[in-house]
Amino acid sequence: MNLEHLLTLSIEASIAAGHEILDVYGTEFSVDIKSDSSPLTQADRKAHTKIMEYLRDTDYPVLSEEGDVADFSKRKDWHTFWLVDPLDGTKEFVKRNGEFTVNIALIENGTPIMGVIYVPVTDTLYAAAKGIGAYKAENGHAIHSITALQKNGSAIPHPPEEGAKFTVVGSRSHMSAETETFMSELEKEHGEIDVLSRGSSLKLCMVAEGSAQVYPRFAPTMEWDTGAGQAIAAISGCEVVRHDTGAPLTYNKENLLNPWFIVRRK
Repeated sequence: MNLEHLLTLSIEASIAAGHEILDVYGTEFSVDIKSDSSPLTQADRKAHTKIMEYLRDTDYPVLSEEGDVADFSKRKDWHTFWLVDPLDGTKEFVKRNGEFTVNIALIENGTPIMGVIYVPVTDTLYAAAKGIGAYKAENGHAIHSITALQKNGSAIPHPPEEGAKFTVVGSRSHMSAETETFMSELEKEHGEIDVLSRGSSLKLCMVAEGSAQVYPRFAPTMEWDTGAGQAIAAISGCEVVRHDTGAPLTYNKENLLNPWFIVRRK
């Protein structure tokens, strides 16, 4: 397995998908509602199609939110596979607030070993792979190789600002009882805390890059929502663990719904 090649391919695929998304973003697009009540737009479909152009000829199958999800009887034999969310944060896309991403992960034996998250509106790229490191680049469209990523990007996490408050990714206006309890415990430990809200997989990126210390997610997510972010977070020195057991999130389960989880620096 040539991870440098696969990471470069994933970066190229994510940026190409981002261009497809932006082509729709500037138009009066329609919104369909899927069977799970989540929104679907032409941007989701176009991004999926573009990513498949890059990944379909690799050695590994693709599990994409907008593709045909293979039955577990077939998936259970997938030791290595691509996990893709072509447009993570469709609700944010519909709101036109810019907080949506393209997520591509490579999963090996249930663990993310590589992840790319691209933010089309800001042209920001997060990319990480086992043995290569984790990076953030503000000019994602210019990254065409691992050398360019390492030269033009910055390794993450970034050093914390001196005197910065303990920061949590969440929302004070839409907080479950479990999250409120979690926040209260943090305030007892750290004093006054900052609570920041972000859309899509950007929440995992915030902890990975060091602009937040923890992200509790006590609400439903799917595997394609977190695979790329978990790779980036883990390779940058964080953990993404189940709320109930403290074990890392695992992938390619029969039920693709994630348990509640916490992202934090070790």
